Amino acid sequence: MYKVTNPATGEVVKEFPTATDEELTGVLQRSQAVYDPWRATSREERAKILSVVSELYKERAEHLASIITREMGKPTREAVDEIEFSASIYEYYANEGPKLLADRRLESPQPGEAWVRMSPIGPVLGIMPWNYPYYQVARFSAPNLVIGNTVILKHAPQCPESALAMEEIFRDAGLPDDVYVNIFATNEQIAAMIADPRVVGVSVTGSERAGAAVAAVAGQNLKKVVLELGGSDPYIVLDADDLPGVARQTVAARMENGGQACNAAKRMIVMEDIYDQFVSEFTEAMAEQVPGDPTDPATTFGPLSSEQAARNLMAQIDDAVEKGATVHLGGGRIEGPGAFVQATVLTDVTPEMRAYHEELFGPAAVIYKVRSVDEAVALANDTRYGLGAAVFAKDEQLALEVADRLDTGMVWINEAEGGGPELPFGGTKRSGVGRELGPLGIEEFVNKKLIHIPPKK
Repeated sequence: MYKVTNPATGEVVKEFPTATDEELTGVLQRSQAVYDPWRATSREERAKILSVVSELYKERAEHLASIITREMGKPTREAVDEIEFSASIYEYYANEGPKLLADRRLESPQPGEAWVRMSPIGPVLGIMPWNYPYYQVARFSAPNLVIGNTVILKHAPQCPESALAMEEIFRDAGLPDDVYVNIFATNEQIAAMIADPRVVGVSVTGSERAGAAVAAVAGQNLKKVVLELGGSDPYIVLDADDLPGVARQTVAARMENGGQACNAAKRMIVMEDIYDQFVSEFTEAMAEQVPGDPTDPATTFGPLSSEQAARNLMAQIDDAVEKGATVHLGGGRIEGPGAFVQATVLTDVTPEMRAYHEELFGPAAVIYKVRSVDEAVALANDTRYGLGAAVFAKDEQLALEVADRLDTGMVWINEAEGGGPELPFGGTKRSGVGRELGPLGIEEFVNKKLIHIPPKK
């Protein structure tokens, strides 16, 4: 089940054995046993270890990058960027975690003193995806480790080498044995672990299907969940002083990680008076994207993560074309080995097409024409997803008003999707529940314990 298949060549590089049920029982026992001594360490001690983790990521950046380029096809430059971002997340929680977890005094008419104390809750399980192998794990593990929880990490089956490399970094940074444990488990084994009383919470980043399956088991067993799922982010362009620049920003936001990002720009919604020019500028910028060997510095986007992913995207594109969508660029596979799909631009997409309702996870963009702000907002919200969005407008106040009307967890004004370790990440609707990163991300798996002391007599 766990194996490295290079999506640029289709070559199976290495396979790894799945854990036995007995081995996973041992993991649960050890994770529970080490919890009490780990929570007894100070937040400052835990934060120091995260600082070392951050430095090790930086020192090993080239090696770590080569692993995920081989595992899931990320171009080397983007892979290094991901590792640097991951290092910044560990550094952020090392520096800010103890302060974010400080006691919070409460004003109350009740006599005495009251405060909320952030306490750890126990072993937490993380189920992580393949598209950002290091970054996704950092978002989950960094806050939980500084909190004092122990971490059990189940990575995507195609990312076993990066999963082991991360476990090694924690070990080399001085994290006590079993505070962070990587497991190679099946879906059935994971369901059993979620149900086990020793696991107190579970976080999933992945598809709607995965999120629903995990949430169902967690709900049956009254476990806290954080779900970071899919997205179909709208980028609304009302007007712009530099329309070619906006078009290039949106292309960059669409093509990050080869379009395989849940919060990538996926639906461009453009006012009719600038629509034709925007389509032309956007298509021109997409045509400049260079597919190829992800280890080649000239490559701007590599293969999709797998052959199945490429087939899934092509099925969505073909469905749209068969039902009347206009192809301005691409629309097909790239000849030769590997899971490559052409950079594609579609217009005239209608609700009868899969591309209207489904997330396009790859180098394919859809552009819509609208006649009013109200129509733009209605189209943006006409999706089961609610992750991120962007609004471009000369009138910043108008852009803010539009942002308030969007059913999303994040909105960017006059800029493409950004982010930082200090900025909360998450969505609404079927994009999930909960937040990661920033001050909100550290509050998901904690016991917010009220403490009250009566006045001294």
